[in-house]
Amino acid sequence: MSSTVSTDAPEAGPVTRPETGSMASRVRRKLATRTASIISIIIALIWTIPTFGLFVSSLRPENDIKTTGWWTFFKHPTMTLDNYNEVVFGTSASSGRLASYFINSLVITVPAVLFSVSLAAMAAYALSQLNFRGRDWIFIGVFALQIVPLQMALIPLLKMLNHYTEWGGGFFAVWFAHTCFGLPLGVFLLHNFMAELPKELFEAARVDGAGPAMTFRRIVIPLITPALASFTIFQFLWIWNDLLIALVFTSGPGSRPLTVRLAELAGTRGNDWQRLTSGAFVSMIIPLIVFLSLQRYFVRGLLAGGVKG
Repeated sequence: MSSTVSTDAPEAGPVTRPETGSMASRVRRKLATRTASIISIIIALIWTIPTFGLFVSSLRPENDIKTTGWWTFFKHPTMTLDNYNEVVFGTSASSGRLASYFINSLVITVPAVLFSVSLAAMAAYALSQLNFRGRDWIFIGVFALQIVPLQMALIPLLKMLNHYTEWGGGFFAVWFAHTCFGLPLGVFLLHNFMAELPKELFEAARVDGAGPAMTFRRIVIPLITPALASFTIFQFLWIWNDLLIALVFTSGPGSRPLTVRLAELAGTRGNDWQRLTSGAFVSMIIPLIVFLSLQRYFVRGLLAGGVKG
């Protein structure tokens, strides 16, 4: 009597497939819906209304500004450029005379941004790609400097720079202060970005005979352009809108920026709303141009976590 052995494999149960899509993809799908788009548009409109009202008020005559709200402009539209002419080019003591302060803001902001961005990029490259003793401890120290309040460092820094406040036409001290206070954040952001760059790029550069300086110029700088643009925007807006450092390290109309003059107008000429509105909008022009011109790099810098080979 022969026995037959079944060679059939046992019936497999239902195969459970892993859930498709990560958390990021699910969030991205939810944010791409029509409802999310409508909510984003509403938030953008609400956020823009104060700026639009400021712009409309800056173009209205003095009597209209002081008697009615800016929203009544659409019922009786009357526009004038006298407010801008007076606040920018006026020569009387009550006028803004913002033209010279506008130049001072540019002279303060542009070099300070260049110093902080360039030094932060070089320091981040050294701390992320070069091997030397104590590198990690230096990075930890730079990271820890971010928690030091700005106000605590002002008096020691002012005492240290007391004899150098007249250098560079009175701008050296404020350049130095802005660079010092901007470096910790810049080094931290750029270090994290550079640390994600493929190691193969640097190995290939060393094989081709490129030194650290050439590798930094030819390889690293082009790859971190979005991160540099993001930090440049942050640093530019912070320096341009700064009031505290400008009050501490500058003196006199020859070196003080727009923010100081606008604070003086708000304090001494608080009833001249037509000057305040036009002066405030003048101070917003350059930051808006910088942000809009670097916006695509800014978005890429925020979304990119590195370079994938």
